[in-house]
Amino acid sequence: MIIVLKNHADPHKVEGLIRSLKGQGLGIHRSDGTQSTIIGLVGDTSKLDIDALQANELVQTVKRVSEPYKLANRKFHQDDTVIEVGGAKFGGGNFSVIAGPCSVESEEQIVSVAKKVKASGAKLLRGGAFKPRTSPYAFRGLKAEGIELLLIAKKETGLPIVTELTSLNHLHLYNDVDIIQVGARNMQNFEMLSELGKCNKPILLKRGLSSTIEELLMSAEYIMSEGNERVILCERGIRTFETATRNTLDISAVPLLKQLTHLPVVVDPSHATGNASLIMPLSKTAVVAGADGLMIEVHPDPPHALCDGKQSIRPDRFDGIMDSVKALCRMEGKVL
Repeated sequence: MIIVLKNHADPHKVEGLIRSLKGQGLGIHRSDGTQSTIIGLVGDTSKLDIDALQANELVQTVKRVSEPYKLANRKFHQDDTVIEVGGAKFGGGNFSVIAGPCSVESEEQIVSVAKKVKASGAKLLRGGAFKPRTSPYAFRGLKAEGIELLLIAKKETGLPIVTELTSLNHLHLYNDVDIIQVGARNMQNFEMLSELGKCNKPILLKRGLSSTIEELLMSAEYIMSEGNERVILCERGIRTFETATRNTLDISAVPLLKQLTHLPVVVDPSHATGNASLIMPLSKTAVVAGADGLMIEVHPDPPHALCDGKQSIRPDRFDGIMDSVKALCRMEGKVL
């Protein structure tokens, strides 16, 4: 349920109303927007007297929210949430690009890529330290050493780092990681999501391979319900009957999510297609569709990459993609 307050409502009376609602065992989410103030009620609202609330001098209108996700719902928070990390911003007209290799392989590799993607305009560095792989015999990352190498690259370039968490047993290693990524396979690892809701770090939440939009938003709700509202959603392609690409990029998910939620939405065309030749057109499509950022895999030598070389692009090609993205952002009025 949401309560929309009248403009210029007496702040002291508003606090009294909030105390009264809390006294009835309800969770309160207050959003002070540019046009109005909204009080979101979380919990059992079945016993509330809507007519009495509607008659309150402070209240403009009362609405029930039918969707199961509340905190992530744009009805609760009409203005875009803006998430800032080390100078990079997502949401509210801001656009940021995350770039780097699928997996961290060596200090030389990650530092060189970090310098090159920064020069091209990327605002954050990605790199896998712990890699969930379909085959147990595939390269599964340098693990703790990989995080140490990412931190060296961060020190060398100043780029905030983004890396995936595959197990809560490793969470203590992520103290200096700027954004924790929850991969597609862990999107519904509810124990992990709840624990990440207790930390004060932005969470990049990837859509599951076969997950619906509602399931993605409910996973975000798990994080937000524990107090961490710094969630960035990532559309990375879903599994369909099509085999020409690794996955199918659901580009319609971007404008749809922007309607349903106030959270920022980024697109990962690398995992969506598994094809380096498609990164340029889909990156441009993501900008026009309304995305708040991109996540692109960049490797200095894709044919010899230890992980996902087919979908990785070279730094010089990334530079060309960034030129196109910058031009489109200017046309769309986005701040890059």
